[in-house]
Amino acid sequence: MKDINDMKNMPECPVATVLEFIGNKWKVFIIRDLLSGTKRFGELKKVTGASQKSLAANLREMEDDGLVERKVFPEVPPRVEYTLTDIGYSLAAVIEPMAQWGSAYKEYCRLKLKKDKKMSKS
Repeated sequence: MKDINDMKNMPECPVATVLEFIGNKWKVFIIRDLLSGTKRFGELKKVTGASQKSLAANLREMEDDGLVERKVFPEVPPRVEYTLTDIGYSLAAVIEPMAQWGSAYKEYCRLKLKKDKKMSKS
């Protein structure tokens, strides 16, 4: 999205609107990891597995979109922390069902594999 004041550029479909803001895995991982609280850049890099360039670009976009707040502390070296905004935290309602579905699907695959192995033995 880039201009939050320009509603004309918003997709008609609400699902497309969500994907406009969190439509890549790094943004989803960033939100997932910030749901537990404020994190420094290095912490996010470590837990998400994103490259420095990719993480920085996604955090910048998320800040521009109003999902993430960046706080710089006047220290040497500078300390930067990232926190979800209220609208960013509201994405928990999207991320948590994704996690539940992912767990359920992994269990489905495990049971299917077990069943398939059993059938191949008979």
